[in-house]
Amino acid sequence: MSNIRVAFKVHGTVQGVGFRDFTQKAAKLYDLKGWVRNTTCGRVEGEAQGPDEKVQKFLQRIDKGPSMAQVVKLEKRSLDLREDEEGFSVMRTAESMFKPEN
Repeated sequence: MSNIRVAFKVHGTVQGVGFRDFTQKAAKLYDLKGWVRNTTCGRVEGEAQGPDEKVQKFLQRIDKGPSMAQVVKLEKRSLDLREDEEGFSVMRTAESMFKPEN
């Protein structure tokens, strides 16, 4: 099973509803590496890396979100693998760095 890394950006009611904690728990469930954070534009974004099948299950889970969230759209794109990362972190709110592919 090959590893992949994806960037994701979640649109909808995703801040103030425990979305980052939900995402971190889902990543730990699937033993993924990466990070998640709120963005200043009101969305949640991050990166996840691990076996393809587990990353796909993770993305399906965050596409639903926690019970108080309302996910409207989940953007994702492929990234190069990183070898310098341990675990899955919740990072501080920042400007979005997510650039969708054209």
